[in-house]
Amino acid sequence: MNWEDLDWQTLARLRDRFLHGTAGTGAYWQTPEDLANYDFTYGERIGWKWDHVLRELDLRRWRPTARTVLDWGCGSGVAARRVIAHFGPQHFDSLTVWDHSPLATEFAANAAQAMFPTLAIAQATPGFLAASPRIGLLIISHVLNELPEPERQALRILASRAEAVLWVEPGTHVISRQLGQMREQLRAAGHRVVAPCTHQGECPIFALGNERHWCHFFAPPPPVYADSNWVTFGQRAGIDLRSLPYCFLALDQSRTNAVGPVEDLAGGPLSRIIGRPEHFKPYARLLNCDASGLVDLELPKRADPALFKQLDRTKAPLVYRWRREGDKILGGEAVGSSSSAASESVSESSAGL
Repeated sequence: MNWEDLDWQTLARLRDRFLHGTAGTGAYWQTPEDLANYDFTYGERIGWKWDHVLRELDLRRWRPTARTVLDWGCGSGVAARRVIAHFGPQHFDSLTVWDHSPLATEFAANAAQAMFPTLAIAQATPGFLAASPRIGLLIISHVLNELPEPERQALRILASRAEAVLWVEPGTHVISRQLGQMREQLRAAGHRVVAPCTHQGECPIFALGNERHWCHFFAPPPPVYADSNWVTFGQRAGIDLRSLPYCFLALDQSRTNAVGPVEDLAGGPLSRIIGRPEHFKPYARLLNCDASGLVDLELPKRADPALFKQLDRTKAPLVYRWRREGDKILGGEAVGSSSSAASESVSESSAGL
């Protein structure tokens, strides 16, 4: 697939189903060409979200130990391809794909086989999904808005069988809170929360008074706004290419997947910024999540000018270790760096994600 071969009518039809919330009803994919057009455009944007999630898992020093992968609701299979390529196909023995659509399952399997020719790739059977044995790494991407409640609960049961779960969804209020409910159910069933949380406690989003909040983040796209083809796509699809809101969940059932406890990584408790910091002339304001809950914090510019600037420019995941007094930040370091200056260097090197 290339820009010259794109079928704009197909993309318009797919976009219409997304906008009207009918992606999960009827025959969504009509031909393999539908999937090829989707994979090259909308699927690539989903891939940029996965790139940022995987970047955060690197910062948390986490990688899966399971050697088998199941991509549930695979669509074109972009999520599994991103994950396997990131961690290295040599670390996996097999990939199993499943989707309501046989066309999607076949497309995802073929695309993965072309990318990873030595990997054993299979399409899931109903018996496989209904069985009880342990699943290795479970990948789920952009499915919640298509699932009624009974199917969401069936997916939760499937996830409870997984050694590890990587799950990415759109960053909307409704979907994010649905994913947060999944977090609570899987945590209660024995899964350890790896990310985005920096603690193992109850999600503070659901605390009384936090109803307006939702756990979401923004992935930095590559500089496609300088590419005329992507600019045309964004205009025709009605998409702001600069904005990639998402929510995600990473869980496992073993502490051996990480170097140290998630909540005490490399020297002290961690915090995760929700959404984006807001910058004003004298200070920056942000919604902070940590083991103590959700709280609005302020960073006076004079307290740490380098950190103030870094928060405005970084493309890295917003995971920090603060020095603070009450709701005032006095300074801090990004995870993966030993100082604010090092954090700035890391963020600049990741600008092409």
